[in-house]
Amino acid sequence: MLCSVCKKNVAVIYVNRIIEGKMQTMGLCIPCAKKQGLAPMDQLMKQSGMKPEDFENINNQLTEIMGDMDLEKLSQNIDTEDSDGSMNSIMNLMNSAFSGLTNSNSGFQPSEEESGESEFTNEGAGSGTKVKEKVKRKKLKYLDTYGTNLTEQARYGDIDRIIGREREIDRVIQILNRRSKNNPILIGEPGVGKTAIAEGLAVRIAERNVPLKLFNTEIYLLDLTAVVAGTQFRGQFESRMKAIIDEAKKAGNIIIVIDEVHNIVGAGEAEGGAMNAANILKPALARGEIQVIGATTLDEYRKHIEKDAALERRFQPVIVDEPSIEDSIEIVKGIKDYYEIYHNVKISDDVIKQAVLMSERYITDRFLPDKAIDVIDEAGSRANLKNSGLVELEALKSELQAIRDEKEEAAENDDYERAAELKVNELRIESKIKVLSKECENVHLTTEDIAYVIEAWTKIPVQRINEAEAEKLIHLEERLHKRVIGQHPAVTSLARAIRRNRSGFKKKKKPSSFIFVGPTGV
Repeated sequence: MLCSVCKKNVAVIYVNRIIEGKMQTMGLCIPCAKKQGLAPMDQLMKQSGMKPEDFENINNQLTEIMGDMDLEKLSQNIDTEDSDGSMNSIMNLMNSAFSGLTNSNSGFQPSEEESGESEFTNEGAGSGTKVKEKVKRKKLKYLDTYGTNLTEQARYGDIDRIIGREREIDRVIQILNRRSKNNPILIGEPGVGKTAIAEGLAVRIAERNVPLKLFNTEIYLLDLTAVVAGTQFRGQFESRMKAIIDEAKKAGNIIIVIDEVHNIVGAGEAEGGAMNAANILKPALARGEIQVIGATTLDEYRKHIEKDAALERRFQPVIVDEPSIEDSIEIVKGIKDYYEIYHNVKISDDVIKQAVLMSERYITDRFLPDKAIDVIDEAGSRANLKNSGLVELEALKSELQAIRDEKEEAAENDDYERAAELKVNELRIESKIKVLSKECENVHLTTEDIAYVIEAWTKIPVQRINEAEAEKLIHLEERLHKRVIGQHPAVTSLARAIRRNRSGFKKKKKPSSFIFVGPTGV
């Protein structure tokens, strides 16, 4: 309920007044109650020892807590209560505000505009589409606040194309099409493409390449961090989760995607309490009121999900294995144009193959295709930084625009001689831009760029041997003998093995091994 005086802050003090023989309740916020000089305020300040600034902070916090409530609706309901039950009604409303802001049993239902049906139509940029989108955003207030609509992004082409993973996507669709226990959980190592599978499902829904039951489904990627953020008091997190579940349940066509789903086990849990996100979701999942797609790693699944048998049985596992080298090459080929456009470089199939092979061989703590894509991305960034022509090209474009503006101004002022001079300069700069653009477009990513990135990450020398390094390798025995006196056979054998290894004359995945045997002290 808003304050009856300022109509801005939340009312926390209620005063009964008898007007024309009828008792009426007036709600006041803390600042307005102080201005009215009410005795309870002075008494409260004396007993609590609080300063006026403290009351102002409390008022701001209450306004933030109740910001999610439809305060005008609450005010209307309080005004229409009869006098005998007015105070009881107020207490009930305050209790419902702090125990669950969107409790469906509190007697307050959304307005017709919020609960009205809305359907997305992709018929162009007409006014009808915009109106429907506004209704949809108002209807799904919490999901739009704490989540991202992947299906809508897929409709507008904001999701990168998904290469491969047809088998996993088909398995997810099959689980979603079940009557019960229809909540898939994607289990795989970091970087193998678990979130990409959820995005691929959104693309299929946007293209209507799904079963009839999923035709009008909307997929929302829930941000648990945003849900937890800002929850200062007990009940706020539970209220947000309850509101999200109620919206998804009421819409009937929502699938919630939770990345790093193991975090729901401890999200929002207070000390000594058991009401975390997992326990809030369990009843809705058990009754089949909402559908959830989870994604987590195998270690986190065993550590958090498997230990909670009640939560585990509500999910159907979908194992997402690391793709093979051949599949990874095809995946990178399918998305290479995004990086070509972004970095203004050309990426050949041979460079992609080398990036996948070298990342698989030298980067052992990450997984394909993620590590190969990152290598391509950073190598493209390096090639882009070396392309100094891009800076010159941008400067010429700015100069060309300035000349055109000046030429138009000279023509308007009938200064045709100056306009002719500027026209000559314009043609000269356009010619330069044309030549420079061709040079910048012909920048190709090379295997050396890939090797440089791998070497920077792993400190393993994988670039071609340069002249300085070749000189060091040739005279390696001499350099070793400066520190080691004698031991000629051992030094020679070691130097030869290092030269063979660095020159590439060795079997792959079979490093050289040495054992130095001798008495102590030699």
